[in-house]
Amino acid sequence: MTDTYVLHRGSAPLLISLPHDGSHIPDDIAARMRPDARRSVDTDWHVGRLYEPLARALGASVIRPMASRYVVDLNRPADGHALYPGKRETGLVSTIGFDGEPLYLDGAEPTAEEMQRRVNTYWRPYHDALSQELGRLRAEHGRVVLWDGHSIRSRVPMLFEGQLPDFNLGTAEGASCSAALQQKLKDVLETQSRYSFVVNGRFKGGYITRHYGQPEKGVQAVQLELSQLNYMDEDSFAYAEDRAVQVQETIARLLALCVG
Repeated sequence: MTDTYVLHRGSAPLLISLPHDGSHIPDDIAARMRPDARRSVDTDWHVGRLYEPLARALGASVIRPMASRYVVDLNRPADGHALYPGKRETGLVSTIGFDGEPLYLDGAEPTAEEMQRRVNTYWRPYHDALSQELGRLRAEHGRVVLWDGHSIRSRVPMLFEGQLPDFNLGTAEGASCSAALQQKLKDVLETQSRYSFVVNGRFKGGYITRHYGQPEKGVQAVQLELSQLNYMDEDSFAYAEDRAVQVQETIARLLALCVG
């Protein structure tokens, strides 16, 4: 554990990255933010709670940050270029939330110099550790799967129309993992009837999936974006244990394919 991230090293050829699990906003940043933004409302709430028991059962590694995505978004490239050109989205050091409203008080937005400091303080240590852990597991097993775990409110009009499917798999249109692995994951989702799903729909995989997924070099990467209503209350952020257990059962089946 460091001041910026927590890494649990496992023994299986699977690394689970949870880049938006953190919700901490340092006091000096929070003091310049609007009251609602200080709650870090766009956090991928409880994804660590969902994944960590599954990771332990499989012997997988897990990495997750301490800080909120409002501090710096670990699933964006360090140069800040857009993931989905032509669509409205939040950025590397975003000044708006998923509702399109400003995060900062008027005139208190971070400067370019501050943005770079945040990249150096939070973004680079996380990615250095992620890269090193991938290298360790690939050296040991000859292959590794990077699973990037996310969640989001089921309705975010700024990002997509209507209600998001329950399970949203992204493989950068098939570039970040083998066709065989993508098909096996899709098969699991097709054989269950509880959850709606899509592969490479609105969420095709962010920077982590696209950058690290190099199947020709033994590193496959998959992003899963979960609709939060399936395991929590989207208004209070309260965890719903009964719903979460069912979600975990399906995620466990997906992760097992990555290890086997």
